[in-house]
Amino acid sequence: MNFEICAVNIQSALAAQEAGAHRIELCSALDVGGLTPSAGLIRAAVRSVNIPVHVLIRPREGDFCYTDEELDIMLEDIQECRQSGAAGVVVGALTPDGSLDLPKMKAMKTAARGLAVTCHRAFDFTADPAGALEQLIELGFTRVSSSGQADNAFEGRFRLKEWVDQSAGRIAVMPGGGINAGNILSVIAFTGAKDVHFTAKARVETQSRKALPGLETWHWESSMEGISEMIAACRG
Repeated sequence: MNFEICAVNIQSALAAQEAGAHRIELCSALDVGGLTPSAGLIRAAVRSVNIPVHVLIRPREGDFCYTDEELDIMLEDIQECRQSGAAGVVVGALTPDGSLDLPKMKAMKTAARGLAVTCHRAFDFTADPAGALEQLIELGFTRVSSSGQADNAFEGRFRLKEWVDQSAGRIAVMPGGGINAGNILSVIAFTGAKDVHFTAKARVETQSRKALPGLETWHWESSMEGISEMIAACRG
């Protein structure tokens, strides 16, 4: 079983390694579903941990229908990831009708040459996920992260199992979204997935005495204890 931690800062990346995770998905702005982290954070994470760092490529919040200008930004971010020593990137792009935007997906896959490429949860908004899964396999993607097109991976476990069976080892279907110590074993055992994605985040209070809207006195970090608890729960 491969445990991937969604890390939003260097503390989370270090906690993931210390707790025994196998891989990091590095991002920022969890409150909007994750955005591309800064170049400085990417380099720091790659320098600081020995496990693979995969970087989320998402230039803005909202939907996954991107303009050509936004594609150019994502291609430059992928280039930055390659130069920084990241092991992989996590991408996704859709058309307004809920299909994979194949030209943009191909462009990002090409830009990521030499890196592992994961499709993020844009997959959960596809109108024909079984067909989209076959397209990702044909494009040569390494894995796809999904909650089974449900609010969380436990509720989506039935569809996740369908896609694990469909993939037959040609691509890793990785459950993610709302996974915790109470449901991780059930999700993995039911779906048969070999990869799982979670945050194990904990609220960390800062020393600031004053909060303003959007400038709270706390932030999220992945907890080493929380990650260890999740791994232990999964191993039974």
